[in-house]
Amino acid sequence: MITPIEQVLDKARWAPSGDNTQPWRFQVLSTTEAFIHTFDTRRHCVYDLTGAPSQIGVGALLETARLAATGLRMQAEIERLPTPSEEKLQFSLKLVEDRSLVPSPLIPFIESRCTNRRPYSRRPLTAAEKATLEASVGNSYSLLWLEGHKRWEMAKLMFKSAKIRLTIKEAYDVHASVIEWSARVSETKIPDQAVGLDPVGLALMRWAMKSWGRTRFLSTYLGGTLLPRLQLELLPALGCAAHVAIIADCPPKSVDDWVSAGAAVQRLWLSAARLGLQHQPEMTPLIFSGYAKGGIRFSKAAKAIAAAAAGSRELSELLGPSQPEAVVWLGRLGWGSPPFARSLRRPLATAMVSTRGDSPLDR
Repeated sequence: MITPIEQVLDKARWAPSGDNTQPWRFQVLSTTEAFIHTFDTRRHCVYDLTGAPSQIGVGALLETARLAATGLRMQAEIERLPTPSEEKLQFSLKLVEDRSLVPSPLIPFIESRCTNRRPYSRRPLTAAEKATLEASVGNSYSLLWLEGHKRWEMAKLMFKSAKIRLTIKEAYDVHASVIEWSARVSETKIPDQAVGLDPVGLALMRWAMKSWGRTRFLSTYLGGTLLPRLQLELLPALGCAAHVAIIADCPPKSVDDWVSAGAAVQRLWLSAARLGLQHQPEMTPLIFSGYAKGGIRFSKAAKAIAAAAAGSRELSELLGPSQPEAVVWLGRLGWGSPPFARSLRRPLATAMVSTRGDSPLDR
């Protein structure tokens, strides 16, 4: 018989994470208690050099656990435990019965929520739909809507940002490791049929990704980034109801701030799914902008560093009076059919560790 803590963790594992890395492992202590071991990917992922993107995923995981617990009429009490490094965080999770709790209406969408990289309908969101989404992120956050002509500005920014990630070796190494080829679903990666390319673009990408030499040759001499930038960035960015930014009342500075932001992200995403909306994160302009502002040399390519600085200025202009440093999430929303291909999650049994000292990075 599955225990309450296993039921909650079985739901929590469906939380989103960058490139479906699922940077967490679980250690069950009793029928109502567990340790959650998490790790970031800063040592090998160009998109996570500060650890913040992984910490957002951790926050989404913890929030999913809280929501799932309400379905059992239980309160999820979560505490971050001391760790020697921010690269590996640990949390205690304890379930406490509370019959006054009402199951969250977001629970049915925990497993169906996913990333949809295809273009959506451009039908605008209603005031009521926006209000629902704005309420979902909580009192410490607000939403900034990028619609109308700003949708085109965002599309151009995504198009330029994609050139950075498609022409640097550091990003190639990530992409080569996270895509599962000839797949519609994947438990631990991104299936190639879910990336958003048509058959021609997918075949070209599969050929190029065989080696960095092929990718560099295609990008340098054959304009090989144009097709994927059009199909993966420009057209989807234009094909949506709106782009949305989650803005923190205070710019995040600590691990706890980013974990809290992840909880807001998950509530927004699940609330969008409940409304029938599709969603796709658009984090690369924000990540590269952060590197530019922080002086982080994320690539050996000087052109990429310069392009990130230019993109940072454009992002600041697009966001207007909002502080770019306070933006914790960028994405697009719209109406559309669920994707036919998607990332799944590793089974709960394979996400378990037996002892508190067991390193998730070794698994």
